[in-house]
Amino acid sequence: MVLKKFTWKSVILGCLKSESSCPVPKQACSQRLSLSDLSNPDSPISFSDLSNSVFNLHVFTLKELQTATNVFSKSNYLGAGGFGAVYKGFIDDKLRPGLKAQPVAVKVLDLDGSQGHREWLAEILFLGQLKHRHLVSLIGYCCEDENRLLVYEYIERGNLENKLFNRYSAALPWLTRLKIAVGTAKGLAFLHEEEKPVIYRDFKASNVLLDSDYNAKLSDFGLAMDGPEGDDSHITTPVMGTEGYAAPEYIMTGHLTTMSDVFSFGVVLLELITGRRSVDRSRPNREQNLVKWARPQLKDPRKLDQIMDPRLEGQYSTEGARKAAALAYRCLSHHPKSRPTMSTVVKTLETVLSLTDIPVGPFVYIVPTEGKIPSDQEKNGKESSKCDGKQVGIKEKGCDHHRKGHWHGRRIESLMYRAVYSDTALYKTIGTGLYSPRN
Repeated sequence: MVLKKFTWKSVILGCLKSESSCPVPKQACSQRLSLSDLSNPDSPISFSDLSNSVFNLHVFTLKELQTATNVFSKSNYLGAGGFGAVYKGFIDDKLRPGLKAQPVAVKVLDLDGSQGHREWLAEILFLGQLKHRHLVSLIGYCCEDENRLLVYEYIERGNLENKLFNRYSAALPWLTRLKIAVGTAKGLAFLHEEEKPVIYRDFKASNVLLDSDYNAKLSDFGLAMDGPEGDDSHITTPVMGTEGYAAPEYIMTGHLTTMSDVFSFGVVLLELITGRRSVDRSRPNREQNLVKWARPQLKDPRKLDQIMDPRLEGQYSTEGARKAAALAYRCLSHHPKSRPTMSTVVKTLETVLSLTDIPVGPFVYIVPTEGKIPSDQEKNGKESSKCDGKQVGIKEKGCDHHRKGHWHGRRIESLMYRAVYSDTALYKTIGTGLYSPRN
């Protein structure tokens, strides 16, 4: 059988008409296809191969995805990024026989946005072949006329950026933050240890998705690159990424290695520790860049309290915080060779996650019984908390968060209350359970 050669022309033409499936020879299946294969005129891979057994992806029509998302209705809108808008949808065998019934996230390429066909194709090539519990699953794609869409598994809790920095929801507990750090580290380690290493290149909090149990999954592979092979120590590429996360040597020279990802991971780890964004223009000048402000303080245990997220209210392992800070310091080294590998990062963080010296206060959070009207005193309260990873309340007018479980001022006798133990106490009780942050 004569196979069609894979060129950019065949890719574009393949979007304009339906092609019959072309089987990939066994030798092509033994090794992951990469973006570099696209520029190889002798490549035996055709566009139609993206849906075969190597990729195991569904090729959706635009009409099918319009049906799945209710014609991309505003009620299904999840957000937008450099690629374009993202909508929630639902697919099942009614849409197409054989489809597994499940919610999905449909990403629509914005032709006027910062990303384009190359990034769309990169997502398919990487996520169509790389499978790991800490990488988001790509289900399929659509390529009709100028339309480029990607269909992913739906991740319930959204991205880490929103969960960590949303001041109107409860703070993420310490153990949950560590669980997220371990998960993302495992995802990056998997990419770096491939036979053909993959450099993620745009690791940041908004690209980390969280499922219902706070398992982290890496998403958005549009800027990912194949790492250096053979005797090459790095690849040289135009500088792309997000301010505040990119490694200094990459910004200065365009030289990209797996250690560039390690630096970016160090920034996210620092965000988890401090509760601050990588770049925050609303802060004083010397504190706007998180790395510049915090890195000098990471090695001094006496200064640790000055950088820890105040929303944790001291509910964290002091030894664990010290080790996490020391790890962040190493990841953020100005010398790439001094940074640890992601496998080393995973081992270090798993040790930190196993520490149990988290102080447990004698307090409980007090939540008003449903149907009761909060008092004026409650209206002045602060954000409510979470219980066992589930949201108990959101800061609105009328919500209260009693830090130490005591009434301040006059005693309120007209309301009945129920007690919800703090996350720390619950972790102590069910720390080895199925849904514990350690699992």
